[in-house]
Amino acid sequence: MQNTATRSTLLKPAVRLATATALALTLAACGESTDNATVGQKLDSAISQTEKKADEMGAKAESSLDSAQARAEVAAADAKASVESAAERMGEKIDDATITANVAARIAGDPDLSALKIDVDTTDGKVTLSGPAPTEAARARAAELAASVKGVTGIDNRLVVTAG
Repeated sequence: MQNTATRSTLLKPAVRLATATALALTLAACGESTDNATVGQKLDSAISQTEKKADEMGAKAESSLDSAQARAEVAAADAKASVESAAERMGEKIDDATITANVAARIAGDPDLSALKIDVDTTDGKVTLSGPAPTEAARARAAELAASVKGVTGIDNRLVVTAG
């Protein structure tokens, strides 16, 4: 950024001088005088007008640069928020998957429940158990095991006690 400012500062006088020279040559080549101003006065006026235009263009360029920088900062902040939100959602999904795996492992490790087909699903920390249970005690035991897993916020015990 400083390189651009340095180049701009160095180019301004050169541009002004080149423009003034071109105007002076144009005025001299014209040969017709429409007013009583001398060539020097006309040259001074042309230089003044050129400097004014150069200053206006410089101000517009700075304004455009400031505007672009502000838009870039807003876009960067939006991108950061999106990434953080996605990471947060991803963390929640990983936590739910971890909870599901831990509950299923505890049920599989229990001798009375391991042979059963118990489905485990977790959403936002709430565990849903579904499938058959041989007894009411086995149904309650599955809920106990699920509740003992870190991160579980609730149990929806849909196990159905079936005879035999």
